[in-house]
Amino acid sequence: MPRTYPCLWFDTQAEDAAQFYTSVFPNSEITTVTRYPSSAGDRAGDVLTVAFELDGVPYVALNGGPQFTFDEAISITIDCKDQDEIDHYWAALTADGGEEGPCGWLKDRFGLSWQVVPENWDEIAASDDPERAARVFDALMKMGKIDIAVLEAAGAGAA
Repeated sequence: MPRTYPCLWFDTQAEDAAQFYTSVFPNSEITTVTRYPSSAGDRAGDVLTVAFELDGVPYVALNGGPQFTFDEAISITIDCKDQDEIDHYWAALTADGGEEGPCGWLKDRFGLSWQVVPENWDEIAASDDPERAARVFDALMKMGKIDIAVLEAAGAGAA
C-alpha cells in the first residue's frame, strides 16, 4: 500500500509552522527543506516545502501562496494519554494567537484546526445506554478544552 501523509498549504509560513510543530511534539524533526528554483521569479530561493515528522508521522508544509487557507473542514487529532497531555497540547497550540474552540477543537496561530482528545475517547463516549451517551454528549457540548474527569463523571451519572 502506498504511504499517505498530509500536505499543509501555507502562504509563506511553512518553515515557521514546521519549526513550531516539531517543538511542541516529542520525537519530531524537520527532515527536508526545498526551495523555489531560479525560474520561480520573485519566489526564487524562498522555501517551497518543508518535510517534517511529528512523533514519527510524516507531514509536508507547502508555501503555495495566499489563495487557499485552512478551515474547520479538516483537523488533526491528537490522542492524549491523560489530562496532563491534553493540557500541554491545548496550551501550546493556542498560544501566541491560537484560538480555543468547542468540544476539544482549537486553531493554532497558523489557522490549522486540531482536536485534542483523550486516547480512550471511544470508551468514554460510546455506550449502548442512550442515557449515558446523552450525558457524556451534553457535558462535551459545554466544553472548550476537554476535561476527562467531567466526561467520566457524566458517563457515570454524577451531576
